Amino acid sequence: MKALVYNGPRDVSIKNVPDARIERATDVLVRITSSNICGSDLHMYEGRTAMQPGRILGHENLGEVIEVGPAVDRVKVGDRVCLPFNIGCGFCENCERGLSGFCLTCNPGTAGAAYGFAGMGPYSGGQAELLRVPYGDFNCLVLPRDAAEKENDYVMLSDVFPTGYHATELACVQPGQSVVIYGAGPVGLMAACASMIRGASQVFVVDTHKDRLKLAEKVGAIAIDGTEADGVEKIMELTGGKGADCGCECVGYQCCNMHREEVPNLTMNNLVKTVKATGKIGVVGVFIPEDPGAEDVLERRGQLAFDFGQFWLKGQRIGTGQANVKAYNRLLSRLIEHDRVQPSWIVSHELPLDQAPEAYENFDQRKNGWTKVVLKPGL
Repeated sequence: MKALVYNGPRDVSIKNVPDARIERATDVLVRITSSNICGSDLHMYEGRTAMQPGRILGHENLGEVIEVGPAVDRVKVGDRVCLPFNIGCGFCENCERGLSGFCLTCNPGTAGAAYGFAGMGPYSGGQAELLRVPYGDFNCLVLPRDAAEKENDYVMLSDVFPTGYHATELACVQPGQSVVIYGAGPVGLMAACASMIRGASQVFVVDTHKDRLKLAEKVGAIAIDGTEADGVEKIMELTGGKGADCGCECVGYQCCNMHREEVPNLTMNNLVKTVKATGKIGVVGVFIPEDPGAEDVLERRGQLAFDFGQFWLKGQRIGTGQANVKAYNRLLSRLIEHDRVQPSWIVSHELPLDQAPEAYENFDQRKNGWTKVVLKPGL
């Protein structure tokens, strides 16, 4: 089969590799029809993780079931399924509690597993023609009859839509509240959309990319062009000096200032400044335990110069971590099915798998208009 293989920093290519296949009785084999490029793929693409050469990338996947293992009971050949990026067993202590992003079975020694991701187990990614899905009955979300018609909407259930929603869940967004979101990438835009779904009265989205800020405005958010002092002052002004009721961090450790220079603590400290006293903060941007290639000494050790004194003084609370996609994807799929949301509005490019290397390069450079790329192995 064809697949996108990681060769090294900023070096990916389409190669012929052995076909994915059923390996255990509980597996499902899926023919991939859509696989998104995610912002967190770029961490690996840039060589900022321990991703090993030869691995297949891609954790935002959707496709058609073409084979099931003998122990699979619910999922059938021909089903169109969306796959949470995190792989869960369904029966460990964390999965039973709905914390499938921190499964204790699928990646022994670590809480959490994922497709094609550094440090998240040996599983191949789905930027390929075929994908093996472990524990298929648990991990496959079988989609409604309109799955083919709304494929670019449903594929967002693999990661960015639930992750954006998870940010608002961690921040405890309530009807009538104001929310400040740092990052207008796909996850930040989905957090803005989720905030609207939850009834927020004001949604501020902070970024420096004007094309992405325009997308935020399309869902009724207030675009703030400025990640530093001016942006902070604007939010404080618009909230009467008290700050937003809650906030979401949707960028991660590679956040940048107005000069496109990395400042890993910038968004976290800005959230402390722009969220009110006793407000809640949800952090879904990726922060990693170590980044050996980083210029910042603390960042190399996965640490931040965090304004803990102000955080403590304001009595704020933070919730962190990757989204437990299965906790949200079924309910969010109903919003898509009944035309309450259309997350495909963030898609800027729909390309064949063969064009994935060029797509990674353009997306990595944050070129104007490159917001969300959906790869189509069948094109």
